[in-house]
Amino acid sequence: MIGRLIGAAQSGLLFIDPEKAHELSLRALESGVYPRGGDDDPRLSQTICGLNFPNPLGMAAGFDKDARVPAQLLAMGFGFTETGTVTPRPQPGNPRPRVFRLIRERGVINRLGFNSGGHDAALARLEKRPTGVVGVNIGANKDSADPVEDYVLGLRRFNRFADYFTVNISSPNTPGLRDLQAPDRLNTLLERIMQERSALVANGQEGRPIFVKLAPDIHDDDLPAVVSCLLANQVDGAILTNTTISRVEIPQSTYRGEMGGLSGQPLFDRSTRLLAKVWLLTEGRIPLIGVGGVASAETALAKIQAGASLVQLYTGMIYEGHALLGRIKTGLAQALEKTGGANLDALKGTEAERWAVTALPE
Repeated sequence: MIGRLIGAAQSGLLFIDPEKAHELSLRALESGVYPRGGDDDPRLSQTICGLNFPNPLGMAAGFDKDARVPAQLLAMGFGFTETGTVTPRPQPGNPRPRVFRLIRERGVINRLGFNSGGHDAALARLEKRPTGVVGVNIGANKDSADPVEDYVLGLRRFNRFADYFTVNISSPNTPGLRDLQAPDRLNTLLERIMQERSALVANGQEGRPIFVKLAPDIHDDDLPAVVSCLLANQVDGAILTNTTISRVEIPQSTYRGEMGGLSGQPLFDRSTRLLAKVWLLTEGRIPLIGVGGVASAETALAKIQAGASLVQLYTGMIYEGHALLGRIKTGLAQALEKTGGANLDALKGTEAERWAVTALPE
């Protein structure tokens, strides 16, 4: 009965302004109104970068920007969760309206622009952080005089509370941010971040894993240099991908002309293709997190087969609700049964070559 009531409420949220619906979801979680996850199939567990993941499903950054509900998300059945993007100083983000549901296409366009309560607010909450894997996604303020130092400050301030960091240089909603993906600027950024991590370790703190989140719109010709930069700076992993500025996947959408990043089902092929390319370029040497269009067991499995060790979702939860977690876990366990695999390594990267040559619409 409780599950049906929550499902009905979930459906009702689609008729409310997207940002109001998001706030209601956060408040429900804060109030304890959410389903609890059960025990996970042990075959879905992994140890990656020294962190223990009971299952490969994570809540992507953007849902819990200010670290309000990491404990609740883990209790729902996520194997990990990622808070942020968090900026050093509070900022409101872009003017509203800035979030648009594409219900027919099962997608979302957003141009939130790193709306954030700032470091201090998130830190106050993470001081009482739960048991389980909680990552922190760090970014730069829109008006920052030195964006690189904003990222370094995020690493420094959250290091005692984050299990891993995501360096978000791929949001399309902060002017100039994606320019940091250019190899020379990316190299400068990662050098500073790795220097800061070394300094923290020298001062007796733990060195947290560093993941870099890339855009799905990187041109094929530019990707090898970007990946080489990641490897040269010895990052611990990559998250593939953020939202896309492409609109070729939604030619008939009412909101096709809205600025911002497109997520959800229309992003799936583009993001999975880039994931596979990075898997092949890195030869599987670093763990990858696949995100973009995950809304079923089949799409989660495809991310793993394209090279992902872990999978994140967000937009899929908007349309499918909390039951999506259980369906994906069941589907992944069934895939292991079918192949005889002992764990998810048996599935990882098995379809990467096929995905890497997938043609995209023009």
